Amino acid sequence: MDLPSLAVILQAALSPHPDQRKAAEESLNQFQYTPQHLVRLLQIIVDGNCDMAVRQVASIHFKNFIAKNWSPHEPDEQHKISQSDKETVRDNILVYVAQVPPLLRAQLGECLKTIVHADYPEQWPRLLDWVKHNLQDQQVYGALFVLRILSRKYEFKSDDERTPVHRIVEETFPHLLGIFNRLVQIANPPLEVAELIKLICKIFWSSIYLEIPKQLFDPNVFNSWMILFLNVLERPVPLEGQPADPELRKSWGWWKVKKWTVHILNRLYTRFGDLKLQNPENRAFAQMFQKNFAGKILECHLNLLNVIRMGGYLPDRVINLILQYLSNSISKMSMYQLLQPRLDVLLFEIVFPLMCFNDNDQKLWDEDPHEYVRKGYDIIEDLYSPRTAAMDFVSELVRKRAKENLHKFIQFIVEIFKRYDEASAQYKAYRQKDGALLAIGALCDKLKQTEPYKSELEHMLVQHVFPEFSSPVGHLRAKAAWVAGQYAHINFSDQNNFRKALHSVVAGLRDPELPVRVDSVFALRSFVEACKDLNEIRPILPQLLDEFFKLMNEVENEDLVFTLETIVDKFGEEMAPYAFGLCQNLAAAFWRCMNTAEADDEADDPGALAAVGCLRAISTILESVSRLPQLFVQIEPTLLPIMRRMLTSDGQQMLIDLNQLKGMPIYYVVHDVSKRRNRNSSCNAEMVFNIIQEIANDKKDGQFSISEREVFEEVLEIVSYMTFFSPTISLEMWSLWPLMMEALTDWAIDFFPKYFGSFGQLYIPEYCSFSLMQGTRVSAKPLEYDFDGRISPNNVKFLLMQIMPDRNMEDSDIEPAPKLIEVVFQNCRGQVDQWVEPYLRITVERLRRAEKPYLKCLLIQVMNIIYHLRNEWVSNILMFSFYVLTEKKPVLGWGTIPKFGHGTIADALYYNASFTLSILHKLGVATEVFALWFQMLQQVKKSGVRANFKREHDKKVCCLGLTSLLALPADQLSGEALGRVFRASLDLLVAYKDQVAEAAKEEEAEDDDDEMDGFQTDDEDEDGDGSDKEMGLDAEDGDEADSIRLRKLAAQAKDLRPHDDDDDDDSDNDYSDDEELQSPIDEVDPFIFFVDTVKAMQASDPLRFQNLTQTLDFHYQALANGVAQHAEQRRVEIEKEKMEKATDGVAS
Repeated sequence: MDLPSLAVILQAALSPHPDQRKAAEESLNQFQYTPQHLVRLLQIIVDGNCDMAVRQVASIHFKNFIAKNWSPHEPDEQHKISQSDKETVRDNILVYVAQVPPLLRAQLGECLKTIVHADYPEQWPRLLDWVKHNLQDQQVYGALFVLRILSRKYEFKSDDERTPVHRIVEETFPHLLGIFNRLVQIANPPLEVAELIKLICKIFWSSIYLEIPKQLFDPNVFNSWMILFLNVLERPVPLEGQPADPELRKSWGWWKVKKWTVHILNRLYTRFGDLKLQNPENRAFAQMFQKNFAGKILECHLNLLNVIRMGGYLPDRVINLILQYLSNSISKMSMYQLLQPRLDVLLFEIVFPLMCFNDNDQKLWDEDPHEYVRKGYDIIEDLYSPRTAAMDFVSELVRKRAKENLHKFIQFIVEIFKRYDEASAQYKAYRQKDGALLAIGALCDKLKQTEPYKSELEHMLVQHVFPEFSSPVGHLRAKAAWVAGQYAHINFSDQNNFRKALHSVVAGLRDPELPVRVDSVFALRSFVEACKDLNEIRPILPQLLDEFFKLMNEVENEDLVFTLETIVDKFGEEMAPYAFGLCQNLAAAFWRCMNTAEADDEADDPGALAAVGCLRAISTILESVSRLPQLFVQIEPTLLPIMRRMLTSDGQQMLIDLNQLKGMPIYYVVHDVSKRRNRNSSCNAEMVFNIIQEIANDKKDGQFSISEREVFEEVLEIVSYMTFFSPTISLEMWSLWPLMMEALTDWAIDFFPKYFGSFGQLYIPEYCSFSLMQGTRVSAKPLEYDFDGRISPNNVKFLLMQIMPDRNMEDSDIEPAPKLIEVVFQNCRGQVDQWVEPYLRITVERLRRAEKPYLKCLLIQVMNIIYHLRNEWVSNILMFSFYVLTEKKPVLGWGTIPKFGHGTIADALYYNASFTLSILHKLGVATEVFALWFQMLQQVKKSGVRANFKREHDKKVCCLGLTSLLALPADQLSGEALGRVFRASLDLLVAYKDQVAEAAKEEEAEDDDDEMDGFQTDDEDEDGDGSDKEMGLDAEDGDEADSIRLRKLAAQAKDLRPHDDDDDDDSDNDYSDDEELQSPIDEVDPFIFFVDTVKAMQASDPLRFQNLTQTLDFHYQALANGVAQHAEQRRVEIEKEKMEKATDGVAS
């Protein structure tokens, strides 16, 4: 397509007539892959004679096409853009990116970002030379624009991935320094200079974000940069040209320069200027920074803050960053000494006024209360909020320098309370009272630990907080609820005061002002947690829930759901009457929130966060009523549409959309903090901001962010509850199986471990039980499900054959796979003989390259389970032949052979060891596998503890596997091997017996502890050393107290840990028994199985048995007799348990 024709089609794409637009879009799609198409689009974009609207359409199409097609997303995907077209685009986009208008430059910048990330340095080695050349020419802006994109590519890279940035800094920073120096010296600089300086600041920021380039370790070079940054920091922003509109003013070029300068200096100070945080090689740099620059920056920051004290303007973000710098300076004695002379003015005339309710707050409260609520509960807003930074400063000051400042600050607050109480209603300083309450709430942790304030908290609440529940001013009613929630956990000497606060908060749920209702819900969570007598809440529970859902219909806020979760968790099974209604309301709220999020083009709506909260609350409700299976049948139709949609490609798209929401990544990074955080409470904003940036920039195509993972795992959690606790797995629930399998093989492979909990332990056993007509839980399942290839275990085979050999999956990601194989073979008896060979093949292959001991144990257990593929009919016939056709009597005290009719052997003996062994020989790996297995069995740590097979389940499976080998005939298992297997079985059985006994003892001790809980007093929960009662430590560094506490805790933790000097890559959590998981071998007693197998061997081949016993030394003979005695004891115990169950069943 020639250039004029393309311009005509682009013009048609702007047509008001849908048919013409659709035809134009189809034409563009038809010709988009033709040679030169991309080049012609670029020609139209840069053509100044072309209509601006057409150029804009071309730029959007150009950007989207490059983003989608510049580099293949899959290894085997074909390139859709020719190399010649790529070369042309790369050569020309650099020239024109600085020449086009800003509207088009933004689009070309995105294109350039895509190309740089894909091609530099391998396919675009000349790019840096172009930048370097143009930094010395007239194309300075274009060079800076490109260099910013280039440097940002490596902003969050570390180690080897960061290597290219070293050359970038070496080649360009000398030129940048010269340009920066010339720009700073311009008198009365125009706004364009601000844009250039801002780009230089951004380049510097990206280059030093994770580490200082070695070029900057040169004191002369670094000093030159710092002189320029301090010059910009000190220089007043030009008054001329500043926009009057506050929103436009904060984005004005010179204020942006100021913000980036403060940002850079903060980063240098917090990451590279702190001696404690530095490696030895960087300590010299940190010492130099502290000595030469930290104090100068502090002085500049204090001067800047003085501007707002005098009524001047500073952008919120600049105030926030400056206060972060000051907060970080408090713990450093040298910096604190510089701060002290101006501390009172700073604290009482600058910081405290920032904490008070202001005109902007009032305007938002009146005009848009929903936005007021959103901003108040949005962590992202905290990053830019001067109020949050002011609270951080006060909290840090009284935490690190309490001795000099806590009493002084509290006295200041008390004076505000007194003046407020003494003034008439007309002259009350409502906004100052609001700030004072905020300060008291923010300092709650310190005040609850420190005398004399600790003893006066209840009096303070009664005198200064409770009266504001009935204040005529809405924001004071809201603040009273919030402060009351902060102190809900204190020990009230008069329970009537606790009751009054609780009822006042509950009354706030019906307040006419929306922010008051929301803050009351938030405070209610603390009162529910602190409530010792639930009868205080129980009578009003239905009304509470009604108010909750009214509010959820009005505002989308995840903190509402957190409070609801707390109530459900607190009342447990008492929520059963409300469970169905709760799930209905939460499901409706979920759909509303998701519809809101999908409809929000700007993708910054908090509805998605609330939607996730709804899913989590549903899980909490299902867990609370887990002992009431019939409720799950009622709830299922309500939840099924949510589960079904979220498991489809629509759900995948919803997850992708969720990831684009502002604030989603950080919400889940600090999820635990978020659930506990209080509105307006302090947080480390700088740390949070850095985490957000790292997540936002480090997300790779095809990977799930933390937010997406949380959403999908919540859905899988609900699926698990609905299948595990429901009395039946309905046809509708079965319909989720193919969706789950399709999602897993298509886009949800990262969730394989979570999938195992959802279907590995439930769907597969239920499917196999149904197929063998041995189970009753599966209801209404049609026969075609057995043959449609989706729900049968063939899906699992296909999945595992993909996952197990995957070299891109780490050992920890693979761990659920052998567990799933174990489930298949334990439950699909007689149906999967054809799978034994392929499963053994992939198991051995993975075993050869497995590194984690725990994974090796799991893979060995797969082979153990395969040994136990039970064919009960064959087992019964063979055992019958042993006892009927041979009349052998046992010797050496093995006891009387039990009769076949008793069923003990038929129920215990699982055998297909011969089949499995033949396959291992066929694969040529039998010797290798058994050598590794016995090596792992013998490995111990220096403490003598087993290094492998640590769980009870692991030992049991190995016992059963080894015991199965004992039944093999002499031509398959030599006498030497038989003795080795026999001895290893005895060792494992003894270890298993000891572990079971120890677990029973610990459980009994825990029960005793639970009984003693009721005798514990409140005082016993307090620290006995009185350290928390001190107002502060007069140490050179305020961090010393924290360091001492950490060392004490570390020492205590060391004492509690096992004395194990070995380096073990596996945590103890890897070896904790899965108490909730069930399998057919649960009913098999390994001691009885061992004794019965040995008796069968004795009966079938007495001479071989005699030779075995003669090779045993005294130690193993004693172990064998002990195991035999324990087996008989277990028989008696099992029979007793069966009789008791039968008796209980008759009685019920």
